Amino acid sequence: MSLKSLLQKCVAQKKDEFTAEEREEQESKMFLEFYKKRKSSFSEEKHKSYSAIPRFFYKLPKQDDILAQKLREEARAMFLQKRGRQLLNNNELKALWVLLENHHSPPLTEEDQFINYHDFLEVASQGGPKCQKYFTPEVFAKLQNGDPHGRINIMALFNYIMRKVWYHQTRIGLSMYDVIGQGYLREVDLENYILELIPTLPQLDGLEKSFHSFYVCTAVRKFLFFLDPLRTGRVRIQDILACSFLDDLLELRDVDLPKDAQDSNWFSAPSALRVYGQYLNLDKDHNGMLNREELAGYGTGTLTRVFMERVFQECLTYDGEMDYKTYLDFVLAMENRQEPQSLQYLFRILDIHGKGFLDTFCLNYFFRSIQEQMAIHGQEPVSFEDVKDEIFDMVKPIDPTKITLQDLINCGQGDTMVSILIDLNGFWTYENREAMSFDSNDGPAEV
Repeated sequence: MSLKSLLQKCVAQKKDEFTAEEREEQESKMFLEFYKKRKSSFSEEKHKSYSAIPRFFYKLPKQDDILAQKLREEARAMFLQKRGRQLLNNNELKALWVLLENHHSPPLTEEDQFINYHDFLEVASQGGPKCQKYFTPEVFAKLQNGDPHGRINIMALFNYIMRKVWYHQTRIGLSMYDVIGQGYLREVDLENYILELIPTLPQLDGLEKSFHSFYVCTAVRKFLFFLDPLRTGRVRIQDILACSFLDDLLELRDVDLPKDAQDSNWFSAPSALRVYGQYLNLDKDHNGMLNREELAGYGTGTLTRVFMERVFQECLTYDGEMDYKTYLDFVLAMENRQEPQSLQYLFRILDIHGKGFLDTFCLNYFFRSIQEQMAIHGQEPVSFEDVKDEIFDMVKPIDPTKITLQDLINCGQGDTMVSILIDLNGFWTYENREAMSFDSNDGPAEV
């Protein structure tokens, strides 16, 4: 019987004994009584289920609940510190290496030392509880490299353990800057991390304090450009650990890092100074921003007028001028044109209709500017139809009339196709590729 029917039956039995006002009061009283009983019964049933299914979701404290926020931060910090203490420290790693050397297995070789599974387990038993997770059958099987005696290389094992320890240490270190505690770092979190990392990198000792903010901005933009293509303003810690950027950044701890390695490392002092110096040189009016005419001088100065117009239409500007952060995105896209994130950036500029594909009209729209520049330099213009056919043959799109971003990425020559459309120097290099191939030592062609 439903609650409503039960109430009506009870009230009907007593309708002759009460006035209308008393009946209404009695009905409300009985309703509350039955409601409390039903609620109590339902709560007991829920409680039983919770004993079998543990709670797995906890709401984040509200921004104005300062005490709850602080409690959560302290709890996370204590948890991360506890995890850090569970990792092998330097002294324990040294002791582990001694154990491995003392338990290498015969037959001996002049170069490398090997260990069999029996000695592997012996080292695990003597290494202590912190070592147990690195001495499992799975790890031993992974490190097999065809030794006829079924052994594994001691150095390979130790490097594996070192890498694991470094990975977890770095994850804990990054998580310390995850203020929200959701597994990702916002732009401000990354800035704080890199700013506090600078004093630990000997290769950055020569940077002036006044340049630190520009260096941090330069370093952070690479993480955001490549690891946050949807521009959400945050990067997952898991993605930071999976890419090589952190390795490049921490490479600056090497006091004897060769000059060529520094020049090719985006995070090095020479690289950061180069990019910032180019920005200052382009800023002819010294207002700290770049307009379209100033940006046109980027690189060899052969980027087309139409491409420059589209850059300022699609990218974030302030009163028609570009700031340093936007410029860094532009530089990262231009210097890494073969990367999917760069192709995505450039494809958005080329897609003048915003339809998600490039058709013949889009290609012709950009190539006309190349033809105009060729005429200015006294070169015989190339037929668009020939270039169009070459582009479609190069990309081989799924739809023979449309080129999508995925087509550009899949073909492996997206950077070449983009260069043909936006840069006279890039087009000239492509046109003369056969002649230039005879001398591989030639630098990039310039008009």
